[in-house]
Amino acid sequence: MAQVTFKNGPVTLVGNEVKVGDKAPGFTVLANDLSPVTLKDSEGKIRLFSVVPSLDTGVCDAQTRRFNEEAANLGDNVVIYTVSVDLPFAQKRWCGAAGIDAVQTVSDHRDLSFGEAYGVYIQELRLLTRAVFVVDANDKVTYVEYVPEATDHPNYEAAIAAVKALA
Repeated sequence: MAQVTFKNGPVTLVGNEVKVGDKAPGFTVLANDLSPVTLKDSEGKIRLFSVVPSLDTGVCDAQTRRFNEEAANLGDNVVIYTVSVDLPFAQKRWCGAAGIDAVQTVSDHRDLSFGEAYGVYIQELRLLTRAVFVVDANDKVTYVEYVPEATDHPNYEAAIAAVKALA
């Protein structure tokens, strides 16, 4: 299992660690309108999953804005999701205030389906740790980053390069 810290303290990740080459695990999260979103909904597309603890924090805000900006250069065959346990209503409000229109925010608050499937659920906090996953059009995981310290930024350049390598 990936080892991460949150504010420099060790935390327990629940679920299965995902590795490059794995078949992407299925999940069910909620869109901002409370409709279910699954891996199959974006079948045949390249997916980037940007996982954050909460959109209401500076690094999570910056991470989502950065991937939103990058989306314009990635083409129509790429879907970018920001996954958190923030309530769908809060995600929708945040996206409106931040002008986020190219990234789809989805909520894992209900049953932590994504968190457990991708090994990013922090047991002690009931939050998701910061991570980035790239999944190709055939549901194969091609890039994984579990950010070692959850309050740090991910490697944006490496994640974007992984998407561009598939496009």
